[in-house]
Amino acid sequence: MGLGAGLLALALLTGGGAGQDAPRVVSLDYCADQYVLALADPDQILAVSVQAGDAHSALRERAAGLPRVRDAAEDVLALDPDLVVRSYGGGARARGYFARLGVDVHDLGYANDFDAVRTMVRRAADAIGHPDRGEVLIAQMEADLAAADDGPRLSALYMTPSGVTAGSGTMIDALLQAANFENAAARDGAAGWRSLPLEGLIDQEPDLVVTAFFDGASAPVDSWSMGRHPVFQDLFERSTRIELDGADVSCSSWTLAAAARRIREHANAALTATAIAPGEAAP
Repeated sequence: MGLGAGLLALALLTGGGAGQDAPRVVSLDYCADQYVLALADPDQILAVSVQAGDAHSALRERAAGLPRVRDAAEDVLALDPDLVVRSYGGGARARGYFARLGVDVHDLGYANDFDAVRTMVRRAADAIGHPDRGEVLIAQMEADLAAADDGPRLSALYMTPSGVTAGSGTMIDALLQAANFENAAARDGAAGWRSLPLEGLIDQEPDLVVTAFFDGASAPVDSWSMGRHPVFQDLFERSTRIELDGADVSCSSWTLAAAARRIREHANAALTATAIAPGEAAP
């Protein structure tokens, strides 16, 4: 068990700074589930979302045996929660609707860098009533980030089966930067999420191609997927490819730091195995 996991287990066993009146919680979507499952006592959790056990839910094993609820207002209100935690569940009007009925809503917000993740964790931990557990998660994240920045500078191109990549100003860009990778999709100053131009890929020579969701767990990957195009397949053959666990990158959370550490470890192993130098494409 790693240091972060051990500290979190200790916090769970000892109460982790919980208030005496910790709220009874419902989470409305699988991103909210991650925060609730990591920070709340099991007996605080009235229900998690119907997606809590899906493959893209990082803490799906902790959701086993917990009640599930749709994000429909009538289903949530029937549970009489003190707090509703959401990322996108319930729609944009959820906060106002539940507030009119006297139910507190905690909106997780959105992060595009690790500073924002720290803020999200602390806010959620305070709302759920366990601020110490938030600090444990942040300490775990800091340890992963420190380990991720341990290797030579490399160029990396991120892509999904649909041919989408992440430029600057995204959490994927922050993940790649944390692992000391130059984000090849941001070289031209491109920001945000965008489709990879097939003609541009012909000349791309990144040291690494970082992929996610090619396992088909979240969406089918078949012969019609853009990722099956010969240009993409040629890029895979010319570069070292590292596949991320989609559950680690589906939501803005501390799991992205663990993903950065893992891809750095895989990259270092690939460098050793192939003896390629930074700036050279893998054979």
